[in-house]
Amino acid sequence: MPSKIVEWIPYSNLENIKYLTKGGFSEIYTAVWIDGPYEEWDSEKKQLTRFGNLKVILKKLENVESANRNWFEEAKSHLTISNKWPDVVRCFGLTQNPSNGNYMLVIEKMDIDLRKYLQQNHNQLTWKDRMKIIDEITLALYYIHVEKAMHRDLHSGNILYSQLNNHWYISDLGFCGPADKSSTSIYGNLPYIAPEVIVGREYTFASDIYSIAILMWEISSGQPPFINYEHENDIVMNIINGIRPKIVPGTPLEYKNLMKECWDADPLKRPTAYKHFGEKCKKLIYIIKICQMNYSNQKWII
Repeated sequence: MPSKIVEWIPYSNLENIKYLTKGGFSEIYTAVWIDGPYEEWDSEKKQLTRFGNLKVILKKLENVESANRNWFEEAKSHLTISNKWPDVVRCFGLTQNPSNGNYMLVIEKMDIDLRKYLQQNHNQLTWKDRMKIIDEITLALYYIHVEKAMHRDLHSGNILYSQLNNHWYISDLGFCGPADKSSTSIYGNLPYIAPEVIVGREYTFASDIYSIAILMWEISSGQPPFINYEHENDIVMNIINGIRPKIVPGTPLEYKNLMKECWDADPLKRPTAYKHFGEKCKKLIYIIKICQMNYSNQKWII
């Protein structure tokens, strides 16, 4: 399939490059890829044809010159995952800015991230809408876990929406952190980091599930987690001591129970796969659908 191909993209094939923002550990730019990705096989010409001009995101990779072979193997694996599964934002390949030597990911451009979406639309969302977001995120995470990979940096800035497809996607797999990080170093968006990772234990699949719980809370509240805390040390101590964001009044009981299970301090007590977590999501979506047929959003049992 042409869409599965990960490419080395010459920098000269990119134009209208504009700085967008700084996200996490990376500077982010918008650009137009002149050729665009491979689209289909032309049986007459016996060659792959390209899509043509396509708006893309360029994400600068930090400290790649310090990266070891393992990092490049991980990058290769994650690039492959992003093109293999439809629920992960597609990464077309790598490029390099010849003026400074910086490597950059060339990524599919989406419409909006989850944080901005919630800021603009939260008051209009039903619980069914919210569960749809969670269900699509966890399905994407399942595909990542199936590949024996972990995301390592799930937060609302890495959950992206396509209006055309009416679908939510996960982006920025874990290798997008600093390339020279040690295996025990902590990086990412602190309020979403599992307590075991903060205290120096190994990152596991269950650590990703903890991040899903915090996303569930953010989707339920419309607010970023721990937004009122001024100092990161206070957030760290709260997470380690088992304090979690205050559950929003009106949250459905089943939603609340699933969220609490996912942010349990013991990683072994969290759902460990989409088969387990996903079944609960489907059940919860069904319950919400039935309740919304009979009751207003204000009549949830909490």
